[in-house]
Amino acid sequence: MTGPAKDTIFNIDTVEEDFVFNDRVVEVFDDMLDRSIPFYRQVIEAEAQLLNGFLAQGDRVYDLGCATGTTLLEFSRLLEHKRLQFVGIDNSAPMLDKARLKSELYTKQQSLSFLHEDITAFDHPGAGAVIVNYTMQFIRPLQRESFLQRLFHSLRPGGVVLISEKVISHDRRLNREYIDTYYQFKKSRGYSELEIAKKREALENVLIPYSIEENKAMLQKCGFASTETFFQWFNFISLIAIKPE
Repeated sequence: MTGPAKDTIFNIDTVEEDFVFNDRVVEVFDDMLDRSIPFYRQVIEAEAQLLNGFLAQGDRVYDLGCATGTTLLEFSRLLEHKRLQFVGIDNSAPMLDKARLKSELYTKQQSLSFLHEDITAFDHPGAGAVIVNYTMQFIRPLQRESFLQRLFHSLRPGGVVLISEKVISHDRRLNREYIDTYYQFKKSRGYSELEIAKKREALENVLIPYSIEENKAMLQKCGFASTETFFQWFNFISLIAIKPE
């Protein structure tokens, strides 16, 4: 199986539209993640370790905004001994088409399934865990608290939600330094100044980050008993939130 197509979407002079998960993005999405998300693979491995500790045999795990299914495929490999059921949910049909193809290629159809749904209407009671990786930042701010409430009510007692997000700092100098560090990271992964600037322009009205404190406060307001940061790299974080037993 060949590797993912290289992301050259923003190697252009103008951006005609806001960022959308269309067919063009699907074809290069895995490469985009690997080159745009710091420690992407390591975060998935850390999440798998947490799921191993919190989940029971046969639990159901939902990945919201699952895209091409990469995270669930990794979980199915790392957590095979748990006999978990993995469900990916996304509102992009092209993403799900590719996810289903990948699950067939790796013969994971028995443990992986995919649903074409709006994640903000999530309603799947009895979930052992819900994964929200680099997804909540694309949900309109006014919808985020009600979205988290839906996750809380769908989780079984003792269930967990794992959230990875791009965040902002309310310290203006720190925020600027974090952003500059991230752009240097992207340059080191082969993106040009033009590509970085154009992608930032396309995401400006689409990706709206919160601070760590704001994300934690929302989770606590929704009823989660414990919220902790288990990973941070400058303006990228991963959180775990636990529903009381």
